Amino acid sequence: MTRTMEPAEVANRFNDCINRRDLAGLADLMTPDHVFTDAVGATVPGKAACVEAWRGFFEQFPDYRNTFTEMISRGDIAIAVGYSTCAVPELHGPALWTATVREHQVAHWRVYSDTPEVRAELGIRGLARD
Repeated sequence: MTRTMEPAEVANRFNDCINRRDLAGLADLMTPDHVFTDAVGATVPGKAACVEAWRGFFEQFPDYRNTFTEMISRGDIAIAVGYSTCAVPELHGPALWTATVREHQVAHWRVYSDTPEVRAELGIRGLARD
């Protein structure tokens, strides 16, 4: 019998792959129709395009890491609160993430700026930064 993974567990595994710069691991955790959305709303559609985007990102920002301080699951969505570390100031600091999970894989990975407006939109008032 296959163990069911909660969205938060899948999101943590995905983030672990980001932090290790593990493209094969990321690809294994992406649905074929995976979509990435960055903090300004730009999207990369499709698994192959996302793997290549991560490849370029890892080459350009080798010190980039995400740390999750809190994680909640709502249905098929995991919401992470935390921060990124990177020598590039625009990529360093508080952030929020969502992972829409389908069949133990991430269908949509989204990064948000950690603002009161985004927290309200995600319904995460009362967590660490409030």
